[in-house]
Amino acid sequence: MQRMIFDEDHEAFRDSCAAFLAKHVEPHLETYLENKALPRDFWLAAGAEGFLGLEIPEEHGGAEAGDFRFNAVWAEELSKLNAALASCVGIHSDIAVPYIVDLGTQEQKERWLPRCATGEIVTAIGMTEPGGGSDLAALKTTAVRDGDSWVINGSKTFITNGFSADLVITAVRTSPEKGAKGITLFGIEATDPGFSRGRKLDKVGQGEADTSELFFEDVRLGDDRIIGEVDRGFIYMMERLPQERLTCAVSNVAHAKQILAETIQYAHDRHAFKQSIGSLQHNKFLLAELVTKIEVAEAYVDQAVLAHTNGKATAIDAAKAKWWSSEIQNDVLDHCVQLHGGYGFMNEYRVARAWRDARVTKIWAGSNEIMKELIGRDLGF
Repeated sequence: MQRMIFDEDHEAFRDSCAAFLAKHVEPHLETYLENKALPRDFWLAAGAEGFLGLEIPEEHGGAEAGDFRFNAVWAEELSKLNAALASCVGIHSDIAVPYIVDLGTQEQKERWLPRCATGEIVTAIGMTEPGGGSDLAALKTTAVRDGDSWVINGSKTFITNGFSADLVITAVRTSPEKGAKGITLFGIEATDPGFSRGRKLDKVGQGEADTSELFFEDVRLGDDRIIGEVDRGFIYMMERLPQERLTCAVSNVAHAKQILAETIQYAHDRHAFKQSIGSLQHNKFLLAELVTKIEVAEAYVDQAVLAHTNGKATAIDAAKAKWWSSEIQNDVLDHCVQLHGGYGFMNEYRVARAWRDARVTKIWAGSNEIMKELIGRDLGF
């Protein structure tokens, strides 16, 4: 089915994204994997082309696209090449930076945004804690008032970009007695005394992403590092999680769609019993099902992207898009591995890596069980 949400400007932008990735990124993916990180050269090159500033106002060096469909195009092209790449860039551009754009003071914007746009500053979002998982209201990292300063202690884990981030938008508890209403966001810089990182975590998939633990030991910051207002952090996170989940959904579908297209070509080229394996009735029917699943999922996600662009998407819309797209992604990629046979279990084949990379999408940005809980509550249960 022909997609209807993108116009000529979006497709021209897509061509620019694809050309940049083919020239500057694709030849180096194996090195990224070996190093478990994207090099600063990547960030600087992407920043120079304007790909990191889609959410940043022009006065602060960004492109200020004002149209989330451009974000979606960029996320799709990243995901087609490499899922971990899309995760790292999405965390920076679509998730962390908007907190500064929407909530930051003028001084914070001038301090951070221009270098976020150029790639000189890489950002991360510090929400998840070792004992908390999807329960953001149960944060244990604290910020205690001490004169004119706040003293922060605690830790975070599973933080994408955590090992290389220069700035971490960090959720901490400032008023324990208020529960979820006692959380505040701070902008913590990697050079702040008391901030440290753990090892790069050894993950099942998405090896190119430098996921790590973060530690805060008596990190002393002033009010100038508070993003937004004190004790309103949980509300800010809830307001912005839908964009994170929608970005995930876009990536999920694009990732699976690309690998499915490569699998279809493999099914044409691979022969067994004197015919292409795709012409065997079971495989033919299976591929028909998989293509339909992808197109139906894509149609819903496209409409969610359009609604978000127009300011009409709800948190429930995003929850539906996130959990459904990740289920479809994992189902499709599992079948793609099966269709490749033994080759599908070899790391040298993209389908094997894609299969591994996809599994986490049912867990992060709020597990799929949490998404269903939110949808169920919206139904009145």
